[in-house]
Amino acid sequence: MNRLTGLIPAVFTLFDEKGDVNFERIRPYADKLAADGADGVFVCGSTGECTSMTLDERKRVLEAWVAAAAGRMRVIAHVGGTCQADCVELARHAAAQGVDAVGAIAPFYFKPATVEALIAFYKPIADAAAPIPFYTYHMPSVTGVSLPMKEFLEKGSKAMPNLAGIKFTSNDFMEMLECIRLDGGRFDILNGFDEMLLCGLAVGACGGVGSTYNYSLETYRGICDAFAAGDIARARALQQESVDIVRVIIRHGGGVRGGKAIMNHLGYACGDCRPPFAPYTPAEMERLAEELRQIGFPN
Repeated sequence: MNRLTGLIPAVFTLFDEKGDVNFERIRPYADKLAADGADGVFVCGSTGECTSMTLDERKRVLEAWVAAAAGRMRVIAHVGGTCQADCVELARHAAAQGVDAVGAIAPFYFKPATVEALIAFYKPIADAAAPIPFYTYHMPSVTGVSLPMKEFLEKGSKAMPNLAGIKFTSNDFMEMLECIRLDGGRFDILNGFDEMLLCGLAVGACGGVGSTYNYSLETYRGICDAFAAGDIARARALQQESVDIVRVIIRHGGGVRGGKAIMNHLGYACGDCRPPFAPYTPAEMERLAEELRQIGFPN
């Protein structure tokens, strides 16, 4: 299996004024990310509001991204959810589209209580995607599933030969290090918290998947380049830029709602989020623009 590395934006799902998917805007969006130097796109994940979309919408959005990426960037299809049969259907569809990898978040309503239960949930999904590499999307702060990932990799790789690694959205860097070093670095471990990319690189993460990469990829490329060159002071300064942006986003509704607002502010026409997120008001957009100016974010 080809290793999954580099900087991979978790893309937003674009909606029009009526709240329908705006398929026409996906290709220009892909053109922007390709020009920015994105190594791949993570489609229909948390940032993509996957839990607010129908199965048919998720399939059609993935198809549009595969066509729009056109081999310029790798495409990772997120197929996770709470219904195993739906996840299997999405994984089988993703494989038929020729994606580069498939990922799935842990079920977050009825939660697996053991590593074995998590593997049992994932195995049919991974099998439906095989031989395409399969990644678990580990985000315990959202799912409430906080099982030991090193043990999951050890046991899961025996049950799922195409298990390739983890989208590791956790600040447990001790656990991340253990996963990275397991079996001589066999698994791809990608950093998931944008504001902690430098920490992930320090313990050996092979790249990252992030929502703020959509509009700040140059900052994260700079962090990677500075770290590789041993210029830690420069890497820290750039990571602070990321932290400043994330602070603004948190004050404006979090990663999806605030991030979409930034994209709209920059002119990329993402539309509003679907409920339960409230649409942005003109007054909120004005406050957001002012706070971005205060941190020196480009307009």
